[in-house]
Amino acid sequence: MAKPIIIIDRETGEEFEEVVLGEKYIRWAYQDTSSSLIEKALFRSSMISRLMGAYYDSSLSKGKIRPTIAELGIDESEFADPTDSYRSFNDFFIRQLTPQARPWANEPGKIVSPADGRVLVFPHLDEDIFVPVKGHPFSIHKMLPNLSERFIGGALAIVRLCPADYHRYHFPCDGQIVNSVRIDGALHSVNPIALGAGPDVFGDNTREITLIETTEAGTMAFIEVGAFGVGAIVNTKTSGPVQMMDEKGYFKFGGSTTVVVFEPGKINFSADLVANSAAGKETLIKVGQELAHVV
Repeated sequence: MAKPIIIIDRETGEEFEEVVLGEKYIRWAYQDTSSSLIEKALFRSSMISRLMGAYYDSSLSKGKIRPTIAELGIDESEFADPTDSYRSFNDFFIRQLTPQARPWANEPGKIVSPADGRVLVFPHLDEDIFVPVKGHPFSIHKMLPNLSERFIGGALAIVRLCPADYHRYHFPCDGQIVNSVRIDGALHSVNPIALGAGPDVFGDNTREITLIETTEAGTMAFIEVGAFGVGAIVNTKTSGPVQMMDEKGYFKFGGSTTVVVFEPGKINFSADLVANSAAGKETLIKVGQELAHVV
């Protein structure tokens, strides 16, 4: 029997089993030894994801909205607009929330989560390699080509978004955008099922990297990692000064991930996130909740 994905709810401290949309297909592509050619065709090419994106942008996909809300238990009371007002599935997927749905406070020295999702933190990157839950290594140098040296010895957080999540992401602190680059690549799933099969999603997948000179925490790298089924990474703020919780952008349909990386000695992650990550467990976090504090 397949081992379930267990997440810790930060607000209650309770553990729950993650509902994975399309789980049987992900396991088939990444865990079935007979499917290697299928995996290459589907997950190393952007063609299928582009076709999916076109469908989910069309009005033909509107009928999938309510079944998805029911299957994933999405809270409609948080929506800024009525459910029936969404013209397509992607219109629903990139929905805005009401202001009270994600409370936050811009306190001195505070760093907040950039997105809703399941977070793993790495308090000190001793070497080039970091190892998420399933034990396969990933490379800082490969993820951040020509930018990585300043972050060796620093700290890194991965916030993995699922289809149930709010898919807009925000700046975790005040600062100034100094550079951005897009790297085209594969579109592997970012689900732990896929991570456990070994693809380097952080070094191989399509991603956008933004360097931000923060007000209190040195230079931060903010990375959006595309994944299977993601119609697009859309950054709505690409230059100039930014403030905590300003919108940075959004992902269209699919699972996806944001990664934030800090220079050595700049921040300390919140103690509960450190403890859960050390135990190999992801923590359900919401955008605007405390992620770290400046040293």
